[in-house]
Amino acid sequence: MNCVFQFPFSALLEGCPMQGKWNETYFHNSNPIVLELGCGKGEYAVGLGMRFADKNYIGLDIKGARMWTGAKQVEEHGLRNVAFLRTSIELIDRLFAPGEVAEIWITFPDPQMKKANKRLTGTRFLDAYRKVLAPDGTVHLKTDSPFLYTYTHELVKVNQLPVDVDTDDLYASGQADDILEIKTYYERQWLSRGLTIKYIKFHLPHGVPLIEPDIDIEPDTYRSYNRGERMNKK
Repeated sequence: MNCVFQFPFSALLEGCPMQGKWNETYFHNSNPIVLELGCGKGEYAVGLGMRFADKNYIGLDIKGARMWTGAKQVEEHGLRNVAFLRTSIELIDRLFAPGEVAEIWITFPDPQMKKANKRLTGTRFLDAYRKVLAPDGTVHLKTDSPFLYTYTHELVKVNQLPVDVDTDDLYASGQADDILEIKTYYERQWLSRGLTIKYIKFHLPHGVPLIEPDIDIEPDTYRSYNRGERMNKK
């Protein structure tokens, strides 16, 4: 599919041919670039692309089988402002130039309750995002996980990062607009079980050292089930 990109690791070591050239080479415009990290089926990348023609969207995921669903929709709808990139998020600074990205969406990631350096909202990844985000770029987290929400809330607080929205019950808050009401496959699963959806939108200034929050957080007990039990348990 023309909207899907993947590069051998050896090529990335020498420099991604698209780095700094996404608008020029693929989108053929100068509109802001928005990333969906861990995009899965690409619900947000496609949903946002269909709503906002004045922005360009790229979904990143390491698993191509999931990505096929979103890529197929891009082809069927003739969307020219959506692409997919099969890669590891750790390589983000090899794929985009400094300041090339305007916003980042993180939708329902694994909360990684045991390892902070694997959390997509942890300091390790936030530092990586800053290498490609425009100054004061925007990060969106949408999650079902009380653990990840509490962790991110405290990280944002201790680092005094500017916050636009912070809610532990998005659909009861009155703040769910047309954008936030796009629902991923996993979000629909969690909502069907009566779980609340949490959302934080914050900015990531450059040049400010980030520290991890010193806090004990109660683990998500429902994530102790295996995958089949999680999907079937009510």
